[in-house]
This record gives sequence, structure tokens and C-alpha cells, in this order.
Amino acid sequence: MVNYIWVFMTVVGFIFALINGTMAEVNKAIFDGAKEAVTLCIGLISVLVFWLGMMRIAEESGLLERLSKLFRPLVKRLFPEVPVNHPAMGYILSNMISNMFGLGNAATPLGIKAMEELKKLNGGKDSASRSMVTFLAINTASITIIPTTVIAIRMNYHSASPTEIVVPTIIATIISALGAIIIDRYFYYRRSRKG
Repeated sequence: MVNYIWVFMTVVGFIFALINGTMAEVNKAIFDGAKEAVTLCIGLISVLVFWLGMMRIAEESGLLERLSKLFRPLVKRLFPEVPVNHPAMGYILSNMISNMFGLGNAATPLGIKAMEELKKLNGGKDSASRSMVTFLAINTASITIIPTTVIAIRMNYHSASPTEIVVPTIIATIISALGAIIIDRYFYYRRSRKG
């Protein structure tokens, strides 16, 4: 569906440019945008490679395992249906830790694997289980300690202080994560009382 929306918007834009005689400006914007996208991607790659390397060092040194053990009691309370030693729990913890360090690109495959494992626990049903809904809510509103992608974009555009967003990001993501958990629990308990 999203592909159709993008195609529709592109076609309407071209038709509008043809009618108004602004096709030259549209062509210039396309090529300038493509050039800027490549520049932005190269800038993002360097920062993401650095933080992915740091995550690899943290994994090899055992820091990720210690962080997983630290967060395991909290995650177990959030996902009571998931057995502690089930692969889903490992993927959930890895996803949450990757998101905390602002590595959304690294967290995405872990989140997909977590959902696949949660679906297996749900008997392969097409309807989402409580754990799947909770994971989606927490993953969407995850706590971010180091917003690496935003810092990279700010550095790429020569911000005077690209890291000044760290504290506001931590505060905003803690509030969003708490809000997601509260809303998730509210609807879960409300539904369980009805059913």
C-alpha cells in the first residue's frame, strides 16, 4: 500500500510540474537530493560502523551478556509468557540493548527474529500474542541512551554541538517507553477483565 502512495505522490508531482512549467526545478531537485542522500549515507555509515564495532567489542568482552543479565528480571516481568532461556528472550534483550545505543539498523533484524520466535510461542497463529504486542510497543518507543543516527546527521550538517541532544533524547525516550508500557498494560488488563 505504501508503494502505491509513493507512486501516486510522484506522478502527481510530475504532472503538477508539467502543468506549471517547473520541470527544470524538479529535475534539479531530484539530482541535488540524490547527491545529498549519498553524502548523508556516507556520513551515517562511518558513525554506524563505529558504534557497531563498539557493540562487537562489548559482545566479545562480555559486557552485553552482563547487560542482558542486568535487564533480564525487568524483561521477564514485561514478558511473563516467554520462558527465561527461550531464544525469543535473547533476541528481545539484544534488540532492546541495540536500541539503547541508537543502533536501530542493528536492532531491526533482532526485532524480526524476536517476533518470529514469539510467533512460534503463540502456536504460529496470525493474531498477535500479549508478548508480541508488548514487544512492538516497547520496540517502537524504546529508550535511547546514545542517538547515534541523529548525532551523525547533525555532524554531517556541521552542527556546533551535535551531541547536545543526548540528554533530551534520554528524557523523551524514557517517557515514551513508560507511556508505551502503561498503555500496553492498561489495554491488556482491560481486555482480560472483559474476556
